[in-house]
Amino acid sequence: MLKRLVVLVVPVLLVALVGYIGYQDYFVRQQFEGKRWALPARVYANPVELFAGAEIDANRLARLLDQLKYRNDPALSSQGSYSRRGDELVLSTREFPFWDKVESPRKVRARFADGQLVALDDAEEGGSVPILRLEPVQIGSFYPALKEDRVLIKLDQAPKMLLNALFSVEDRDFYEHFGVSPKGILRATLANLRAGGMVQGGSTITQQLVKNFYLTSERSLLRKLNEIPLALILEARYSKDEILEAYLNEIYLGQDGARAIHGFGLASQYYFSRSLDELELHHMALLVALVKGPSVYDPIRSPDKALKRRNLVLDEMVAMGHLDPPDAAAAKAKPLDVVKDPHQAISRYPAFLDLVKRQLQQQYRNEDLTSEGLKVFSTLDVEAQDALEAAIDSTLKKLDQQTKSTNLETAAVVTRRTTGEIAALAGARDAQSAGYNRALDAVRQIGSLYKPVVYLTALADPTHYSLVTPLQDTSLRIANPGGGPWSPKNYDGREHGIVPLHSALANSLNLATVHLGMGVGVDHTVETLHNLGVERDLPAFPATLLGTGELTPMEVTQMYQTLANDGFVTPLRAIQAVVAKDGAPLQRYSLDVKQSVDPAAVFLVNTALQEVVRDGTARSALKQIPESFNVAGKTGTTNDLRDSWFAGFSGDFLGVVWIGRDDNQPAKLTGAQGALQVWAATMKRLSREPLELEPPENIEWVWVDRNNGLRASEACDSAARYPFVTGYGPSEYSPCAGGESSSDLIDQAGSVLKGLF
Repeated sequence: MLKRLVVLVVPVLLVALVGYIGYQDYFVRQQFEGKRWALPARVYANPVELFAGAEIDANRLARLLDQLKYRNDPALSSQGSYSRRGDELVLSTREFPFWDKVESPRKVRARFADGQLVALDDAEEGGSVPILRLEPVQIGSFYPALKEDRVLIKLDQAPKMLLNALFSVEDRDFYEHFGVSPKGILRATLANLRAGGMVQGGSTITQQLVKNFYLTSERSLLRKLNEIPLALILEARYSKDEILEAYLNEIYLGQDGARAIHGFGLASQYYFSRSLDELELHHMALLVALVKGPSVYDPIRSPDKALKRRNLVLDEMVAMGHLDPPDAAAAKAKPLDVVKDPHQAISRYPAFLDLVKRQLQQQYRNEDLTSEGLKVFSTLDVEAQDALEAAIDSTLKKLDQQTKSTNLETAAVVTRRTTGEIAALAGARDAQSAGYNRALDAVRQIGSLYKPVVYLTALADPTHYSLVTPLQDTSLRIANPGGGPWSPKNYDGREHGIVPLHSALANSLNLATVHLGMGVGVDHTVETLHNLGVERDLPAFPATLLGTGELTPMEVTQMYQTLANDGFVTPLRAIQAVVAKDGAPLQRYSLDVKQSVDPAAVFLVNTALQEVVRDGTARSALKQIPESFNVAGKTGTTNDLRDSWFAGFSGDFLGVVWIGRDDNQPAKLTGAQGALQVWAATMKRLSREPLELEPPENIEWVWVDRNNGLRASEACDSAARYPFVTGYGPSEYSPCAGGESSSDLIDQAGSVLKGLF
């Protein structure tokens, strides 16, 4: 009976065993030979370029170096270090592969004076350095569900002393055993008994790799039993070097918030801000010390435990003959030497990263972004982003008190004026909010921000309109199919009679704008909006002239970007280039512009937008920005003070700001009281170039009597100089010019009548 049972059971068990081994063999090979790790895409800010004359001081550069995790090291003992003495910094830069070339490491000396970089010299060979491009700040990553991070290395990139430390503590017989080491288990047991605690582990490196790569860290007999056959299969299928290289990249060595630090390559950067080949003995010993328990021996939170464990590793290296006692003693005398703040945010600027991801998804699958190790070089300017966030935080706190509300929200976009590159973006007043991105998704009425579209439409016809064309700012009633007549009113409730066109725009007069818009045709203004780069269709209703149409802050930015760039539609972009994990360039996002609006008409509108700030509804901006900057912009306010807008630009940056409430209740703020204040506070911190409008060739400047819009003498008290499309300036002379010809005026008044600029 027993014999028959054995005959029946043994074959079944053998088949089951063969099946189990076959399945596990397939499982091991599939994982080990396939794509072993999902590597997140890394997103970088726009790199900073240093050159003599750059508007940057020593403090700003030092802050940037701190963000790049440079170490303050007078000896400049490795890449990524610097030393400062007053207004002079000496730095040892890191090698960094950009999309166009690899920037080699070098040592440079930077000297500053009066807020400028006055000299940039080679600290080793002498001579000036024309330009230095620093590696960019990493602003985030796109991870799969498991937020594991690693920097892959090859086995030959691992320092020999690091491997010796690893073998001494974790697996002395790595190259002798077949995945499981009975001798190692016995030796570890005896060592632990003698030490009265755990100083050695019995698992081999192969077993540890199996646990991390295939199983879980659960402490159970079943997991341990599974570990042994998997380790044997791994050893049978692959070489020792292949196993060791996988282990070096897989081992868990710490936690940075939600990001798991895996592998010695990333751990070296994270803890020491050094590459593996720059590590010293005491650094390598600490990394190996972390293998036993990264949370227990965390050098940031538990430095004493970490130091004790590191020194134990050094002792084990001496015991194994890998290290001389004097060298071990010297290493023990060194501090832990970890960076002060190793933290790297997964999403430092979530609203901007949301935009980057949306633009990437037009060409890449989501799984490519979270697993292929792409490098994404963005347009974000860290300084601009920090300036915007600081302005939002300080200004909205004041506005909360002013409006007695805590429900105010905001969105803002800042671009480089000539390129359309997005330098900063806020999707909420909370900079770390990863939820609703108002900059991209909040569709709100834009109010008077639409008025420049109306005036641009008119000024594109110089035969009928110029900046001094008189407009009626008087009440009117417009038929409204399906309802009562529409009777718009000015914000102040008054009528201003006959006003020149430029003044109507500068003071945001509703009645004059409606008269003008009805004259040029509402549908033509919507067409102009599309020519400015806005794709969304707005209804061609009379009320559209006063901004009842709805756009997102991003769409408004596109509209004003075209105005700021002389009528060239410049698509807004957040990405410069994408590079594969092997350094191969995948895509460049080059500047793409198209002339779509008459540049002369744009110049006239922009001149009037400068008047908006100088003398009109946005003049309160001059409390924060010098008048000499000649900035241009437009306030926007919607019915019942629900939305507060401002869009404006200086010589180097354009910004659009919206403030309102998500429930669409009144924000109790005009454009000047709310959004303009955030804009001005941002530009005060950020902008360094005044706005100098370049007139097209077909623009001439003419002195005009402000009282009647007729040609005048420069000497006339009421004269002002205005641009006109050549040949369309006023031909009649004002009485203040004495009715004389221009040549007589030159003789009599001793001043020149301005012609072409």
